[in-house]
Amino acid sequence: MDKVADPKSYTAKDFASDQEVRWCPGCGDYSILNQVKKILPEIGVARENIVFISGIGCSSRFPYYTETYGMHSIHGRATAIASGLKAANPKLDVWIITGDGDALSIGGNHLIHLLRRNFNVNILLFNNEIYGLTKGQYSPTSPIGKISASTPQGSLDYPFNPLMLALGAEGTFVARSIDTNPTHLRETLLQAHNHHGASFVEIYQNCNVFNDGCFAPFSDKGIKEDHVVMLEEGKPLVFGADLNKGVTLDGFKPKIIELSNGHTPEECWIHDPTDRIKATILTQFFEYSAEPGALPRPFGLFYQEERYSYEDHMEDQLKQADDKNGAGDLDALLSGPNPWQVA
Repeated sequence: MDKVADPKSYTAKDFASDQEVRWCPGCGDYSILNQVKKILPEIGVARENIVFISGIGCSSRFPYYTETYGMHSIHGRATAIASGLKAANPKLDVWIITGDGDALSIGGNHLIHLLRRNFNVNILLFNNEIYGLTKGQYSPTSPIGKISASTPQGSLDYPFNPLMLALGAEGTFVARSIDTNPTHLRETLLQAHNHHGASFVEIYQNCNVFNDGCFAPFSDKGIKEDHVVMLEEGKPLVFGADLNKGVTLDGFKPKIIELSNGHTPEECWIHDPTDRIKATILTQFFEYSAEPGALPRPFGLFYQEERYSYEDHMEDQLKQADDKNGAGDLDALLSGPNPWQVA
């Protein structure tokens, strides 16, 4: 990889590799790749210090397409490999690329432990509610009743709610965006990168071959206004084509009010991304989606808190050990006090 001396001189083209992009025409992965390449010049990190690590799945071809270091690793283990890399070299800017099957099925255990440890990495979860690479089996986020190659009579599984899982695992930055809103996606990616700790971004990504239109209520012009509420710190939760609806809380139960019916935006829920309890309720808008007068799906930053990262404390701990015991001798440690000698 050729180096560019000054990160300030980068453009998105500097992060495009010479590899042919091999996703299906029309796949939402293209948009996500383009938005990532557009924000990389803005983060001010030298290209040789950026690493993309992926697991297995369509999205996991991502590292081939960026002119940075990277690893297309093994199924579900991108989070584990990224944790080891960050521990070994905390100065690297590490991005994890994963899908709903990779992160929430075989990789679920590794994901939750990375989140609670709070390594300073960025996790982009491409959620298309299907296994696309293996041609259309249902995934951990597929809705109940999903007809797929492996569920011909409909899925019986209750789907994972990725953001609720991230909050439950003590995630310190939890957000959602969508491939069809590039401006919002770029803003969310920059916010995620600027967070110190593990940032978790769920990205709704359309698989136009095996699950086309699964997020149509949140992307199609003419209907999305009634199904989407954008989260902005300090702003009321309002939505609708004319912003004529709002969300308020009745105790801990969210409900919709008609702003054209005597109610005002000031009566609505004011978004505070530092409030964990309200963030938890926001993630549950997912659960209420089947009820009459369903709540809109929130997009944006749900929750953020400042907490030490794992590698910060690990470095302190190593320094304290060195100060107390000296630098140590790795060869002596490995050979032990009573080595065998083979004659």
